[in-house]
Amino acid sequence: MTATPGHLDVDLDTLEVIQRRVHWLAVRMVDHANRERGDAGGIKVGGHQASSTSMVTLMTALWFGHLAAPDLVAVKPHASPVFHAIRYLLGELDADRLAQLRGFGGLQAYPSRTKDEGRIDFSTGSVGLGATAPLFAAMVRRYLDAHHGPRSQPSRFVALLGDAELDEGNVWEAVGDPATAGLADVLWVVDLNRQSLDRVVPGVQAGRLSRAFADNGWHVSEAKYGRRLQGVFARDGGDALRRHIDEMSNERYQSLFALAGDAPALRERFLDRADATVRRLVDELDDTEVEVVLDLGGHDLAEVLDRYREADAVTDRPSVVFAYTIKGWRTRMAGDPRNHSALLTSEAIEELRAANGLDASTEWNALPSDSEAGRWCAATAQRLRRAPWPEPVPIRVPPEVGLPRRPRVSTQETFGRLLVGLGRDPSVRGALVTLTPDVAVSTGLGGWINAAGVFDPLHDPAGDAAVVDDEAGGPSLLSWERSPTGQHVELGISEMNLFSALGAFGLAWDHSGQRLLPIGTLYDPFICRGLDALIHGAYSGSRFVVVGTPSGVSLAPEGGAHQSTITASIGVELPGLVMAEPAYAGALDWLLCDGLARLADPDGPDESLYLRLTTRPVDQAPFEAARTRLGSEELRRQVLAGGYVLVPSSSAEELEGPLVRLVAAGAVLPEVVAAQAELEAEGVRAEVLDVTSLTRLYRGWRGALRSGVRSAREPDAAHLDVLLGSGDPTAPIVTVHDAASHAMAWLGSVTGAPVVPLGVDAFGQSGRIPDLYDAFELSTGHVVTAALAALARGLAR
Repeated sequence: MTATPGHLDVDLDTLEVIQRRVHWLAVRMVDHANRERGDAGGIKVGGHQASSTSMVTLMTALWFGHLAAPDLVAVKPHASPVFHAIRYLLGELDADRLAQLRGFGGLQAYPSRTKDEGRIDFSTGSVGLGATAPLFAAMVRRYLDAHHGPRSQPSRFVALLGDAELDEGNVWEAVGDPATAGLADVLWVVDLNRQSLDRVVPGVQAGRLSRAFADNGWHVSEAKYGRRLQGVFARDGGDALRRHIDEMSNERYQSLFALAGDAPALRERFLDRADATVRRLVDELDDTEVEVVLDLGGHDLAEVLDRYREADAVTDRPSVVFAYTIKGWRTRMAGDPRNHSALLTSEAIEELRAANGLDASTEWNALPSDSEAGRWCAATAQRLRRAPWPEPVPIRVPPEVGLPRRPRVSTQETFGRLLVGLGRDPSVRGALVTLTPDVAVSTGLGGWINAAGVFDPLHDPAGDAAVVDDEAGGPSLLSWERSPTGQHVELGISEMNLFSALGAFGLAWDHSGQRLLPIGTLYDPFICRGLDALIHGAYSGSRFVVVGTPSGVSLAPEGGAHQSTITASIGVELPGLVMAEPAYAGALDWLLCDGLARLADPDGPDESLYLRLTTRPVDQAPFEAARTRLGSEELRRQVLAGGYVLVPSSSAEELEGPLVRLVAAGAVLPEVVAAQAELEAEGVRAEVLDVTSLTRLYRGWRGALRSGVRSAREPDAAHLDVLLGSGDPTAPIVTVHDAASHAMAWLGSVTGAPVVPLGVDAFGQSGRIPDLYDAFELSTGHVVTAALAALARGLAR
């Protein structure tokens, strides 16, 4: 690892005192939450005593014997009680908070950047994602150091993870991506307790995992046996003893821990199937020594510290330490295959309390300030106190790029042109960074990358090939320069990596002291493939822009596998994400610039922008007519609020008859505008509402209702109330959306109007846009028919 603060002069006896208190507090927190807080509503509270105890030595050694202030750590989800115990001993938590584990407003079940108080580097809990978060944060640090100079205080990026987390596919997608290669400031510590939720992990798995990391260019080490057992291995016959233990199944070895304290039974069980050499050596151990066969490296402070220091000496690649531990360490349930969610009995808690020299009046005490352990805790707290980052230069995003207007253009093409335009702004250019999972050209980034280049910190320019001319004799369009100064990060085909990396870039200010404007692009249907990582980024308070393009069945020839349906619903329902689906270039310009400005605002909301775009060229005339009618300033305000009247209906004086509202978003607007004209030609008054952000319309309306409920008064009018309340508030509604129809179907509940929702409620297939629109009732004729049906429903009421 590259950021070594120097080895600490640590007294192991002092660390032992600290880890005993950490162990007790972690176990007692879970016990209190389950037995003394009261009923949780008929469900269990939980807390993972066994999974916490296996991490105590690893975390005590890390915090009290290794970390420096700039280091960033992701904590294994089930080790949350250990983490909170350490924070308490460092003075970051008050004692009364320990009794609030898993309580409302208290310490979270799993470490959370947004829900826990104080310094939390990474949210964990979604297994595998917390593990990879430091890896991507280190990737971001490398990017920032290359573009803005090295940080004044280098960091180490540490992940503490359970061995079963390595079953998650996202872990290996991250480890194997070339974008994460060579990150020497990364350390993963694997809690190899050989138990998952429901099983004991086969012993062969550890070797496979080690080889997999090594094959991906990682430095691999292990803390397998403690120093006492290593001393026995050094005796005559020690090699045979090591083989005997190495070849023992995990299930059998785990079972030995239940016999700790019963030396004869432990000896007999251990020597079953042992050869004469092993028997002779073990017979030399008296009953006070035989438990040395249970001495695992992950519970030996000196061994663990040495493995951490070994990783520090590695300067060209990430490191992983496999630390052999026991689930339920130093408790009655050590090694029990059913201990994952088990709780120690009250008698066992009393026994453990007494073993720590505590009673009911002192059990929550920190270590005495005048003791060696107490002084070391205070010194550690001082050492780990992190100075705030210097305030960065503000990023001033313009309200619009102001592209030359084109009569017909798609939102995907417009997005690409906007990005190039933003790249010419000196205040914005240096903050922009784009990412894709190997789909840069097909998501509109080609022009931007031509100008900005590809980020490649390990690139050797001597190996560059000459730029190949295209068929017309000019330079190739995709003449992408690869260098440490490029601003596009090209990932492998992994949507999980894309969203994990976006989440890390969106936290660059917190982790590395530099605010960025990260933009990721991918095919819209594959948002679902990376959804877990997207949720993790939103939950962590990250800020970024994600562009899903192309979207919907409007990507007609590609077929159902590439035609998204439910992504709009995700964009409305996922906290921390705002979905926008503009149909017109001007609206996209405003929405993108506004979204980036919110990312750049230090006091802005922790939310990200999701743009759902399309490759379908759309006539821009209706939008320009709305601009003329409303004026640019007012139209921009309404676009950013979520929607506006694109085409007004004729007045009641101009055309008698009821009003119908056609509410639509995105690529289907041309059909809806044509349907409005047909309806008016048939004597039906019709207006078209262009929904630019269904999320903002819904949250604005819902927020006004909540405010009214909480204040017990009539809610204020939201923007959506104004849009639907003008003219005839109960006018029937037809919603038209190249997405699942239910995403907009709720709009009638705002005014109590009847609704006919049109959308995509089945998997698509290949074809032309007219074929698909006709099949899913999105064509002009279907919109007209739906409007007449909506009017009939309204009259019937």
